[in-house]
Amino acid sequence: MLFNSIDFALFFPLVFLLYWGIFNRSLRWSNGFLLISSYVFYGWWDWRFLFLIAFSSLIDYFVGQGVFRARTQVQRKFLLAVSLTVNLGLLGVFKYYNFFIENLTEAFRLFGHPLEMSSLQIILPVGISFYTFQTLSYTIDVYRNEIKPTQDIIEFFAFVSFFPQLVAGPIERARELLPQFGVKREFNYAVAVDGMRQILFGLFKKMVIADNCAVLANDIFNNYELYSGSTLLLGAIFFAFQIYGDFSGYSDIALGTASLLGFRLSRNFAYPYFSRDVAEFWRRWHISLTSWFRDYVYIPLGGSRGGKWMAARNTFIIFLVSGFWHGPNWTFLAWGGLNALFFLPLLLTGKNRQHWGVVDEGSLLPSPMNAAKIVFTFFLITFSWVFFRAENIQQALDIIKKIISSSLFELPHWGRMSIREMAVIGFIPVFLALEWHGRSWAHALENFGSQWPRPARWLGYAAMIFTIFFLTGEEQEFIYFQF
Repeated sequence: MLFNSIDFALFFPLVFLLYWGIFNRSLRWSNGFLLISSYVFYGWWDWRFLFLIAFSSLIDYFVGQGVFRARTQVQRKFLLAVSLTVNLGLLGVFKYYNFFIENLTEAFRLFGHPLEMSSLQIILPVGISFYTFQTLSYTIDVYRNEIKPTQDIIEFFAFVSFFPQLVAGPIERARELLPQFGVKREFNYAVAVDGMRQILFGLFKKMVIADNCAVLANDIFNNYELYSGSTLLLGAIFFAFQIYGDFSGYSDIALGTASLLGFRLSRNFAYPYFSRDVAEFWRRWHISLTSWFRDYVYIPLGGSRGGKWMAARNTFIIFLVSGFWHGPNWTFLAWGGLNALFFLPLLLTGKNRQHWGVVDEGSLLPSPMNAAKIVFTFFLITFSWVFFRAENIQQALDIIKKIISSSLFELPHWGRMSIREMAVIGFIPVFLALEWHGRSWAHALENFGSQWPRPARWLGYAAMIFTIFFLTGEEQEFIYFQF
């Protein structure tokens, strides 16, 4: 069930009305209803996936109980190992089994020893990478004595399967989201209105910006042999806006939907394309995943406590693991490694923490220096997106080779664009202007038109709805559903 589908447009209002009108009178009934709703939402893709998420939830619920009650450190470590083995094992089988089998077979073939191993016809469960990391955060935090395990199994199952963020994040920590299932929620009109604004802007990002950019990017990447370097660079830029509009749009809808149900989810994006260097970009892009790897991988590896070179080693590990988390393809590893290379000079010179605040806060335009930094960082990130988008390493290298050739200086040209696609290209600057104007807020429409008369403000919302209705691109599945 997609957020931008008719199914969800019917599903969520019904859930909202039943949740606040009937089931919110009792906390246990409220959590039970959210659990059932979440399982209906998740089972809409394939009901068989429900057994997997239920099994993972059951394991971690009892592991959490066992770790808390264990009398020895050996028992605690054993139970943690059970959780890690089961969760990462399931993730490995469903997501990476064929990748390892195919590459192992190819390696043996190259050395003259053919290996007879067949791949499996495995369907990747939607969102498995997200809820696996979410349940692992629970057992690890219980093991570290940072939280106490919940005694309420309905509460825990609802936490793991909470439908607004189930299939594409943000990856919530148990210490932040789980306690919210333990207290009675009260409807807050102001929070609900802000949630509606965030949903509206998320739909605009996804349906107008991302889906239309996808049509252009797909055409250019799928026919890259036919195009000049300038056109391929434009295709990479379209993909940069596609993936940002797609993923941050999903996150906006998730946060807005959760707030309508009385929950507060973690911010997942903070205007990353206004970053002044790559380090700042990674503090602003997919924040929940970046912080997860920092807390559960980077710091346990030693972080930067062993000096610059240990920090560099651990940074490379994090970026490579992050790349591999995205999918079983060498292109994702190359994408992660490339970002690590971009990050390394900042780390070694101690400049990786120089940009924390809002860029040129309160200013109408960025300073010339910051504008240059933003543009340079954007093109570095866009360069790396080529590997993320390419089907394989060879395709990525062929595209890069053309981009850095003399054809980069030719006028971009590709197939005929529709009027809608031309209009959307014109909307990209408008989209950036909205984001720039709202860069100090939690989302771009948080205080949009707050000083305007109410009719003018509602006219602005109506214009955005009108734009979504008439400029919606060809429906594209959310990119991060495949991860």
